[in-house]
Amino acid sequence: MTALRNRDFRLLLLVAAGWLAVPWSAVEAQSGADFQAQRSEMVERQLVGRGITRVEVLQAMRTVPRHLFVEPALRDRAYEDQALPIGDAQSIPQPYLVALMTSLLELGGSERVLEIGTGSGYQAAILGLLAAEVYSIEIMEDLGRRARRTLSELGYTNVQVVIGDGYRGLAAEAPFDVILVTAAPDKIPQPLLDQLKVGGRMVIPVGGYFQDLLVLTRTADGIEETRVDLVRLEPMTGEVQKNPD
Repeated sequence: MTALRNRDFRLLLLVAAGWLAVPWSAVEAQSGADFQAQRSEMVERQLVGRGITRVEVLQAMRTVPRHLFVEPALRDRAYEDQALPIGDAQSIPQPYLVALMTSLLELGGSERVLEIGTGSGYQAAILGLLAAEVYSIEIMEDLGRRARRTLSELGYTNVQVVIGDGYRGLAAEAPFDVILVTAAPDKIPQPLLDQLKVGGRMVIPVGGYFQDLLVLTRTADGIEETRVDLVRLEPMTGEVQKNPD
């Protein structure tokens, strides 16, 4: 199968069973009807009700068990319309923001994706259902290791978590079709732009306490920029703080 056909096959399974890229043993042990119902309600009220229309994104959001990417004590709140703490002073973004940023990537199934800011791994799991390969960089070692373990246990074999500073991207695997930055720098890191293919897209929040959510498209003539919305995400840390330009 080509990567695109693999994606199509995964989506067929998603529609048929409500799960994919998750071993059946995990489904039986961890996918109670209550959580499935909460996911469906989340999608209808928080996503469809607020204008998210891409069918593949909505089905992925119905599928990925968000409650397994938050702290156990907060699992009963996993599908609420809000960010939740995941440890190390970090948080998992609200579902709507995850769906919005994913939709803006316009994934077709064959892409190689770079994500900056793995966090709990939830966004990477969504991307794993919609793209061929996902490389996700997390600067906090403990957080990255937990995310790697969760993704592995749930069977997301096309997602690789790299522990490191995302400011410079992942030159060894570049160029990328798509780059998603889930932690906000004050300015767009040039190394990430350099790793984007011609025709590729980057979705990135840029700014201080509140950020402009931008879509950047690399063309043969340079970079086209579109401002989408005002958002609030965790700030990017590490080298970006020493290299504001």
